[in-house]
Amino acid sequence: MHFILLPMIFLTVALLGGVRIGLDHALIFVAPPLITLVLAILLLSLLVRGRLVELHRWLATDQAPLTNVSHGWLLLTLFFASAQAFNSALPERGLLHWLFSFFFLWTLWNNQFSVFDARRLLRSLIVLFGTAFVVKHILLANLYGPEGGWLTKVAGTLLRGASLGTLDATPFAPASGYLAFFTLALYLAGLFLLAFHPPGEAEARLAAPTDREFLIDVDAIRQDKAESRVERLLP
Repeated sequence: MHFILLPMIFLTVALLGGVRIGLDHALIFVAPPLITLVLAILLLSLLVRGRLVELHRWLATDQAPLTNVSHGWLLLTLFFASAQAFNSALPERGLLHWLFSFFFLWTLWNNQFSVFDARRLLRSLIVLFGTAFVVKHILLANLYGPEGGWLTKVAGTLLRGASLGTLDATPFAPASGYLAFFTLALYLAGLFLLAFHPPGEAEARLAAPTDREFLIDVDAIRQDKAESRVERLLP
């Protein structure tokens, strides 16, 4: 599952994270800006600290080369999916883009010095991406969208004028919000699978001796000790 399902999930997120649907229903691909790569590196660092990614188990010299390659491929898809998840949550241009980027950067940087476990990290990521999604795809989309009421249009025009156009946002079709919701939900679902069914667990379980094998080994040791004692007593 970890070598097929998880990479497919993260690859899907990487493909859909940059897709927008224009007002004319045309597909638009937005390349991830450089800041999303920096945010993805910080997020991967948090995933390592939260033990969602265990590098010493994923990439080990005592494993088969194919297993290390599979873990490396999973790590690569996770990195690009993280970058595209941020790309999906960030506004495309203007001052709002940098405000959102600073919000993500400040939060992830402060979390580098906090004590994290997997559950707490997942809750933090849900709040982080959920807040960005609500602000971008619900509040801003209604404020700058062409289908809003007259009060919304007046508020958007006043906001553009007061900010000299720096708080402008690119309008997209409402389907872009649904696509972003599906992308972020799929990304968080992949992280949940990664947290509760980590790669390498099944292999370690197979490599570990069972209780029956352990009991057999203990009985064999006792029998060897008894035989050695009998040989000592015999002349």
